[in-house]
Amino acid sequence: MTKAAEIDIASVSKLYGKTTAVDAISLKIPPGTYCCLLGPSGCGKTSTLRMIAGHESISIGDVRLGNTVITDLPPAKRGTAMMFQSYALFPHLDLVDNVAFSLKMKGMEKIERRAKAMKMLELMQLEAYATRRPAQLSGGQQQRVALARALITDPEALLLDEPLSALDPFLKIRMRAELKKLQTSLGITFVHVTHSQEEAMALADLIVVMNDGRIEQAAHPRVVFEAPATAFVARFMGDHNVITGRVIESLATGIVLEVSGGGQFAALGAGLAVGAPVDIAIRTDHVRVGEMPISGLGFTGIVSNVEYLGSTVKLVANGAGIDDFTVILDDTEFFAAPVKVGDAIPLSWEAPDAIVLGRLAH
Repeated sequence: MTKAAEIDIASVSKLYGKTTAVDAISLKIPPGTYCCLLGPSGCGKTSTLRMIAGHESISIGDVRLGNTVITDLPPAKRGTAMMFQSYALFPHLDLVDNVAFSLKMKGMEKIERRAKAMKMLELMQLEAYATRRPAQLSGGQQQRVALARALITDPEALLLDEPLSALDPFLKIRMRAELKKLQTSLGITFVHVTHSQEEAMALADLIVVMNDGRIEQAAHPRVVFEAPATAFVARFMGDHNVITGRVIESLATGIVLEVSGGGQFAALGAGLAVGAPVDIAIRTDHVRVGEMPISGLGFTGIVSNVEYLGSTVKLVANGAGIDDFTVILDDTEFFAAPVKVGDAIPLSWEAPDAIVLGRLAH
């Protein structure tokens, strides 16, 4: 297989008329990385992937693969391969001819290209189905054929556009494991677009959270989970409560903020002036229920929703000017002292669990 190459996206923008789909993003994806572009619909992640692939022109900026600027190269000359969401298999061709199609377009002899296609089908454990047509395969098998067809050109980077979205939940989890195993064994760079936080966390070495055409954070999954860079990342990943207010006290070690409803909360993070707007984040699974909080590190809330999720229970509470404050409890802990909708409960957390979030300059 071809050696993996670094992908360097340098101040790239994509404009559609007066609409900016991607807004001056810069990102380095190290060689051999499994990178997930993550964000809600319309955040610019698919446009970014298509610009790397050459299926979308770049309005401003450059993309480099290894030492080569590929900004103006056609897709087939870039050293990348794209696997589309729809798989786009040819219904009238058997699997060998589907996989070998790009080699046929390049003029490779039939015996040679079919032999190479069989090797790719063996890699995907599909050699027994070589003479079948796509319609005779399951969704997961079709996906593996699409992967084999993308990889047969020995790309330096494989680009995947929501590759698991059409699969049922059980198959999704199995194919996730197969994708990760495949990327590790091939050693090439994978760039994978998804709107699923769980998928990105399970697969990526590098998560790039996008919003409104910009990069909010690019980091290892654990960093994104434990130290979200902005309020958007904290909310989108769903594992932090975000409290928004204004600084009323600024100390060397942290701040005190006040929310519009009157509640006051302390957080670690210096350098903010009194009166400045601020967002703080508190991990949903680090909130304690039933212990009276120390000043600034909790409040009494009214339970508005309880959801049993198996190994955990999710509580939602309102109070102190905060709506929809989420708590994730271990099921044993919850059932030892269960609460119901309408109950008033003290909620508290430790000082290190409240962090000041950064803000993107717009």
